[in-house]
Amino acid sequence: MQNATAPHSTKKLSVYFITSVAALGGLLFGYDTGVISGAQLFLVKTFSLSPQQQELAVSAVLIGAIIGALVAGKVNDAIGRKKTLLSLAVIFTIGALLTAISPNYTLFLIFRAIVGIGIGAAASVVPVYISEMSPFQMRGKLVTFNQLAITIGIAVSYWVDLAFARAGMGWPPMFATAAIPGLLLFFGMLMSPETPRWYAARGRWDNARGVLERIEGADPDFELMEIHTSLSVEQKQGRIRDLFAPGIRMALVVGVGLAVFQQFVGINTVIYYAPTIFQSAGVASASSAILATSVVGVVNVLATIAALLLLDKAGRRVLLITGCIGMIIGLTLLGAVFATGVAHAGTMTLLALMVYIISFAISMGPVFWLMSAEVFPTNVRGAGASVCSFANWLSNFIVSVTFLSLIGALGTARTFWLYAVIGVLALIFCWRLVPETKGKTLEQIEAYWLNGRRWVAAIGQPKVKPTS
Repeated sequence: MQNATAPHSTKKLSVYFITSVAALGGLLFGYDTGVISGAQLFLVKTFSLSPQQQELAVSAVLIGAIIGALVAGKVNDAIGRKKTLLSLAVIFTIGALLTAISPNYTLFLIFRAIVGIGIGAAASVVPVYISEMSPFQMRGKLVTFNQLAITIGIAVSYWVDLAFARAGMGWPPMFATAAIPGLLLFFGMLMSPETPRWYAARGRWDNARGVLERIEGADPDFELMEIHTSLSVEQKQGRIRDLFAPGIRMALVVGVGLAVFQQFVGINTVIYYAPTIFQSAGVASASSAILATSVVGVVNVLATIAALLLLDKAGRRVLLITGCIGMIIGLTLLGAVFATGVAHAGTMTLLALMVYIISFAISMGPVFWLMSAEVFPTNVRGAGASVCSFANWLSNFIVSVTFLSLIGALGTARTFWLYAVIGVLALIFCWRLVPETKGKTLEQIEAYWLNGRRWVAAIGQPKVKPTS
C-alpha cells in the first residue's frame, strides 16, 4: 500500500482528475437507478411481468442499496477509501454484465440487488473520498460535483435507453453499458492515491504528507494540522442513541424528516417510471415515451446546476420552500391531466413533469444531502448522517414498490394528488422546523440546537448541554 501511494513522488496529481474519477461512482449511482425506467417497458414483455412483479423489478436495486448503505461505512474505514472504490467498480462492472445476460426474472432480481449494493455504498463512499482529497478552499465545490454526476448519470441512462430502444436491441445492452464507466472507475482509481486522512487516522503521517505533496493546490502543513484537529474531535464521537439527547433530537427530526419527505413527494416515481407514465398519458411507442423521459433527464441536470449555484446565495430554506410549492403545483397539474383526459395529454404530462422535476432539483434533491451533513453537532455528525441515509433509502424503496399498486387502487390522478398532499406536509415541515443554515458555521448550527432552536450572535457555551 505504501508503495502504491508513492509518498515521495514528485509527480503532481490534478484534484480535478481525482474528483472526476471518484465522481464516476456517482455517475454509476445515477445510471444504474435511471436505466430501469426505459428498460422496464421491454422487461414486462420478456418476463411477462404483473404490476407487482414490475414494482419488484424496479425496487430490487434498492434492497441492495439499503444493504450497501449499512455496510459501506465500516468497510470504508477498514480497508480504505481507495480499495473500497476499487471494490465498488468491480461490483458495478460485473453486476452490469450479469444483469444483461439474466436468463430469467429471479436471477435478474438477484443481479440488480448486487448492483444496488454498489449504489448504496457509493452514495456515502464517493463524497467521503472527494472531501478528504480536496484542498480545504475547494472542498464545497468539489463535493457537490458528485450530486451533479448523479443527475448526469440518470440523464445518460435515459438517452442510452432511447438509443437501444430505437435500434430494436431491447433491454440487455441498456444494463451492459454500465460496465464502461465501471471499468473507467476501476482503472482511474488504480492511478489515484489513498486519502491522507485515512492514513493519518492510522498513524501513517508520512504517507499522509506524501499524498498531500502530490496534489496540486494542496497546503500540506495546513491540511495536516486540520486533519489532526479533526481526528482529536472524532475521538469523542457519539453513538446513535446520543442523537436522542435533549437539544439534539430536533436536529434528528429535521434530518430524518427531510430524508423521508424527499422520497415521499414521489421523485422516484418519475426517475423509475417516467416512460410508463407517458404511455399511460397516451404516448404510443416505447421510444417516444423514452424520448420524453430523456428531455426530463436533461432538465434535471440543468436545474441541479442552477441549484448548486444558488445554495450559498438564496439559502437552503428558501430553496426548500420554493421547491415544495413548485412540486405541489406540478403534481396537482399532473393529476389533473389524467383526471380530465385533456387533449395532447402527452405534451401536458411533459410540461407538468418539467415543473415538478425543476422544483425538486433546486430544493429537496441537493438540499437534503447537504443539510444531513451539516445540521448535526460534530460528535454525532457521522451517526446522524448514517441514520438519515438509511431513512432515505428505506423511503425510496417504499415509494418505488407501491407506485403501480397505488395506481391500481386509487387511479393515476389520485395517486399524484396523494403525492401533492404529501408535498403540502413537506412545505409545512420545512416552514416550521427547518432552519436557514446559509452563512452559518458548523459551530453556530450546533449552538442553535443546544440553545432551544435560537441563533446566538456569538459562539459561547450553550445553555443546554447534551446528555450522554
